Amino acid sequence: MADKMMEEFEALLEESFEMDTPEEGSVVKGKVLAIEAGQAIIDVGYKMEGRVELKEFANPGEAPEIAVGDEVEVFLRSAENAKGEAVISREMARREEAWDRLETAYAGEARVEGAIFGRVKGGFTVDLGGAVAFLPGSQVDVRPVRDAGPLMGLKQPFQILKMDRRRGNIVVSRRAILEESRAEQRAEVIGNLTEGQTVDGVVKNITEYGAFVDLGGVDGLLHVTDMAWRRVNHPSEILTIGETIKVQVIKINKETHRISLGMKQLQEDPWDLVAAKYPLESTHTGRVTNITDYGAFVELEPGVEGLVHVSEMSWTKKNVHPGKIVSTSQEVEVMVLEIDGAKRRVSLGLKQTMRNPWEVFAETHPEGTEVEGEVKNITEFGLFVGLPGDIDGMVHLSDLSWDQRGEEAIQDYRKGDMVHAIVSEVDVEKERISLSIKGVGGDKFAEAVGGVKRGSIVTVEVTAIEDGGVEVEYEGMKSFIRRSDLSRDRAEQRPERFSVGDKVDVRITNIDSKTRRLGVSIKAREIAEEKEAVEQYGSSDSGASLGDILGAALKTDD
Repeated sequence: MADKMMEEFEALLEESFEMDTPEEGSVVKGKVLAIEAGQAIIDVGYKMEGRVELKEFANPGEAPEIAVGDEVEVFLRSAENAKGEAVISREMARREEAWDRLETAYAGEARVEGAIFGRVKGGFTVDLGGAVAFLPGSQVDVRPVRDAGPLMGLKQPFQILKMDRRRGNIVVSRRAILEESRAEQRAEVIGNLTEGQTVDGVVKNITEYGAFVDLGGVDGLLHVTDMAWRRVNHPSEILTIGETIKVQVIKINKETHRISLGMKQLQEDPWDLVAAKYPLESTHTGRVTNITDYGAFVELEPGVEGLVHVSEMSWTKKNVHPGKIVSTSQEVEVMVLEIDGAKRRVSLGLKQTMRNPWEVFAETHPEGTEVEGEVKNITEFGLFVGLPGDIDGMVHLSDLSWDQRGEEAIQDYRKGDMVHAIVSEVDVEKERISLSIKGVGGDKFAEAVGGVKRGSIVTVEVTAIEDGGVEVEYEGMKSFIRRSDLSRDRAEQRPERFSVGDKVDVRITNIDSKTRRLGVSIKAREIAEEKEAVEQYGSSDSGASLGDILGAALKTDD
């Protein structure tokens, strides 16, 4: 019996030894015996006491919360030091405790509370209630943070991204939590928005193509084309960052949560009044806003632009780039040619505000008017001559000379020569003016032969004697009488019986307008006179001799 009691006593003693002799390197419970000189004296049992700096009981930036009699957990580093005291640490106990808690949170993807307390390369240090974690700079906020000062020492939630107890590494994120709450906030804001609603927003960011507007936790895009009815080259013309503006919600994409906004939709559409304000064929002054290869855009008023097609820019400058005719920001007078309300297009004309130069020319230069101009161009079919009004007239080969063939006559002309010509035709529709150089001074042949016809008797002057006949002149027109036409009498058909300067009567046998030649004959005149005499004085058969008849006819002439 006594043996049995002895065994039990030993067992209890052993148990009390085990209980009271804590294991080094573990967390033990202790009681605060006293607080002195900035340290807490703690009894960890089995007559072992240790000291812990008070600051180990405080969170960063806070006062320590500790009092005599408090029960605390500490880490026993060793049972005895040189002074015979236990070496204990509250911080290490907190760390062990914290790691257990954090591992559970990490496994359950739960948030943990902590405070940023220091700055290190690439980020910040965070106290997670005893364990120190690293917060990368990119994980502080949704957008890059320039100054993290206001966030220091604040108790706030973090998400653990990864942890490694053996190495003592913990990486946390604040951004993940912000994004989550932002997504919830976004969903709530978007849930309260409807298409067509007018809301206030703050301009957060400006890009080439538009501006991002904060509608209270959610951003919408205000595209540059929805800022104003007029053409806006860059959003900064209209908006500044930080400005509060009224916008209309145009479209909400429920899947991507993208919101499209508009400003111009809240203003009156100038197009509603365009047809009434700009009737067809009315003229207006506008400003050139943009120049392209195919024409120029002209703003008639803010929000109403029309296109002057290259073909409507100038009467005379064809195939020229619009930039050679107008320049950006230039004020121009234009005529409304067409309005398409559905396509929001106005067709304008620039040349229509100026008179058609061919019409003006036709009025000021009727056919037959003499003009002077410079030879602008020489082609295989004629000359182009510059005329008033920046237009050209054409002299066809056949209108260059009376006497020469066109191909020969054109050799006498060079680019830049000044020439005189007569207007022979103006075709306004086809924008064509025909000129004649040979017509200057009139048509000498037509004038000369105007009063005569075949069979007329005219007086000519001998200008040259040749073997084959004589050359004569009538009203400045040269003709040639062949030997056989010099007389009806063979013996008299001798050119040498004439002298230069002799006046001779001849009969016109032919008028050739094409070759511009008169056919004349003395022989034909003599035959015609004989015929006339016979008719007047009887026939040759009646016994009267030809000599008598001619003699009588001559006498009556005298």
